[in-house]
Amino acid sequence: MSGHSKWSKIKRQKAVSDVKKSKYFSKAAALIVIAAREKGGDPSTNPALRLVIEKAKALNMPSDNIERAIKRGTGEIEDVKIEEITYEAYGPGGTALLIKTNTDNKNRTVSEIKHILNQRGGKFAEAGSVKWLFEEKGVISVNAKESGIGKDELELLAIDLGAEDIKTKEDDVEIYGKPSSLIKIKEGLEKTGIKIESAETELTAKNPFEIRDPKIQEELNKLYEALDDQNDVEEIYSNTAD
Repeated sequence: MSGHSKWSKIKRQKAVSDVKKSKYFSKAAALIVIAAREKGGDPSTNPALRLVIEKAKALNMPSDNIERAIKRGTGEIEDVKIEEITYEAYGPGGTALLIKTNTDNKNRTVSEIKHILNQRGGKFAEAGSVKWLFEEKGVISVNAKESGIGKDELELLAIDLGAEDIKTKEDDVEIYGKPSSLIKIKEGLEKTGIKIESAETELTAKNPFEIRDPKIQEELNKLYEALDDQNDVEEIYSNTAD
């Protein structure tokens, strides 16, 4: 899979850690607050909220926490204002990065991210110099083996449901489509018994490139980890191929 979110992969690897769990709960709660604030607190009529609730449940976030986050978003519980801000940056090897944050203090967030970038061989980019390298896509991840379906059969089904592109790596399949088609494709696959590992709107690189220098890849991985540890960072998008 290539050129999209790095945080989701790090998250899946680290979610078993109790030390990290509360941090991921906070990040998931911020997503729920924003989704509920923008289009209401009913997941049956707010697809974006439905998706982030599923993401929170995948982290084993307690139902009470989810409900509280929804009420914070709808204004039923008084809350500080959370802003969604995406920063453009460069990492080791000239890698283009989009760093999506949810913050209640943008001065603190930008200062901390700048410090991390400086420490890990990165820097902020000029506005607009990175964003054009990416496009918004709906991305659905499926493990074909676990779902008991052949990759060719899965590909045909996904295309029939509106998928634009499909990438495979061993048994892992990632299905790409328009953001507006994400729910339709996801629910169509689920109706056939296919287990969805994740489904979300992501910023994907238009032309991902492969890093061939192991040292640069190691430096990038350390940067991803450091950014992931920053409390306000929700997603990290890169134009590198995995």
